[in-house]
This record gives sequence, C-alpha cells and structure tokens, in this order.
Amino acid sequence: DWDDIPPSSALEVISEEEAVQIIAEPLPPIQSSTLRDYVDHSETLAKLVHLGVDLSQVEKRQKAGQLLLTLDFEKDVKKILLFLKDVGVEDNQLGPFLTKNPYILREDLEALETRVAYLKSKKFGKSEIAQMVSRAPYLLLFSVERLDNRLGFFKNELGLSVKKTKDLVIRLPRLLTGKLEPVKENLQVCQIELGFQRNEIQQIVYKTPKILTASKKRLKQTFDYLHNIMGIPHHMLTRFPQVFNSKLLRIRERHMFLAFLGRAQYDPAQPSYISLDQLVSLPDEVFCTEIAKASMQDFENFLKTL
Repeated sequence: DWDDIPPSSALEVISEEEAVQIIAEPLPPIQSSTLRDYVDHSETLAKLVHLGVDLSQVEKRQKAGQLLLTLDFEKDVKKILLFLKDVGVEDNQLGPFLTKNPYILREDLEALETRVAYLKSKKFGKSEIAQMVSRAPYLLLFSVERLDNRLGFFKNELGLSVKKTKDLVIRLPRLLTGKLEPVKENLQVCQIELGFQRNEIQQIVYKTPKILTASKKRLKQTFDYLHNIMGIPHHMLTRFPQVFNSKLLRIRERHMFLAFLGRAQYDPAQPSYISLDQLVSLPDEVFCTEIAKASMQDFENFLKTL
C-alpha cells in the first residue's frame, strides 16, 4: 500500500534518472487536434469532463477548444457555474449546457447578471427563466438591447399582448436567439402565399410557435394539401394549427384511407365530423379503430395499394 511508504528524506541521495523524473512534470502536448490529450495536464478540463462536458462536441465549435485551455477553474469557471446554478440550471444539466455553449465561460459575470435582471424586470418568473436558459443555451450571450428588440419585434409584428409575447418565448426561447430573417419570411408566406388574415396568423403562431421556424417549403406543401385537396378552410386551419407540425405523408395516408372508406368529413356541421387534431395526433391503432372504424390490418393493406 502506497500510504505505508515513509516520505523520502530531503537529504536522501537520488540518482540522476530519478531527479529528472521529479523535475519533469509532463508538459501539455503543444499541438494536438483533440482536447482529450490535454485533460491530464489541465485541471480545468479535467473538472469540466467530470461535470459532464463532452469535449469531442466542444472542439467542433469555433475557437471553443482554445478558450477552455486558457481558463482557470477556480478563477474563471467556478463563478459561472455558481451563476448558472443560481439561475436554475440543474446540476446534471451543467455539463450538457456547457457542451452546447462553452462561450459563456468567457462572459463578464456582471453582464450575465444584468441580462437575467432584465428578464426578471419583464416579469419572467425564476422557473421560466431557468427553463428558457436551459432550452436555449445561447440566450444569455445576448445583450439586454438585443433581448429587448426581440421581445418588441414579436409583440409588434404579431400584435400580441405583453403576456402572450412572454408566453410565446417561454415555449420557444430560441425565437430570442435565432436569426429573424426566416421568421419574417415565414410570416410573409402565411400572409401573402397562404392567404391567412393577420388575426389568424396571430392565433396560429401563438398556438404553435414552431411555425415561425419551420421550413417554408414544408409549410406550403402541407397547406396546399390540407386546403386545396382536403378542402379545409382557413378558419379551421387556424383552429388546429398543430396540423402544420405533422408529417405530410401521415396526413396524406390517413386522409386517403378515410376518403377510401367514405369517412373523410372535416365539416364540424356534419354528424360524422373528424377534427384535424384527431386526424393527425392519434396513434395508428386508435386512429383506425376510433376514427376510421377499421382494423390496423385494413389500414396496412390499403397503404400497400398506394
């Protein structure tokens, strides 16, 4: 057992080989393509790995590897970890969080605190801020001005109340961190190409914020099928906008099966009415037995004929 060996006396004579070994702390490899090679030489890296940071992901991010090698754990990293915990990032989420956003480790602590204070001043609750920061790790890299402009943009562009704007970004916080161009384009597509009214767009986006970041091509194809082939009017699509998050293939297969059975009835005024929600959100078994009044086997056989 190593503990039993008495400490060597300062006066003890040692050979030259032993002397060299004592002095030569292994030096960090100078040029290495992977951070892993530095872990033994860097307390900071070792501690980050222990926290659950995935170095193989970090090194794919621009300049993130160099950044981590320049940081001192006690001086630079610890205060940011304490700050994140204080904001409400769970212990087991710290590693995944820093894997996604290592850059927060070089941010000025005061600036970070100011951004959180800003969100609090806008009446975001502690648990809401924790949820937003965890789901959009880059959120706190943005200045108060930018966050304020973003909230203003969604409020004005969509004509939402302050409360609804808050609710929107709590559910999809990457609206505050992503680019605005695609969002503006999707709003234009909804209005100009798909022909929704402003108040309809407001309802659609509020119910399913993901539409703002969806692929324009997919939005158009899905709308085209629902509106022009299935005959669903705008006001019905506004009531069930989650249908836009569904795969077009799923909508098409189910609609064609219902049409084949003579059950494709999407008018709420009719007794055999099927809501868009039922059409897309139910699992296959339930959809078959309860909506199509058929067996899974019937459905599978039908799909083979397509």
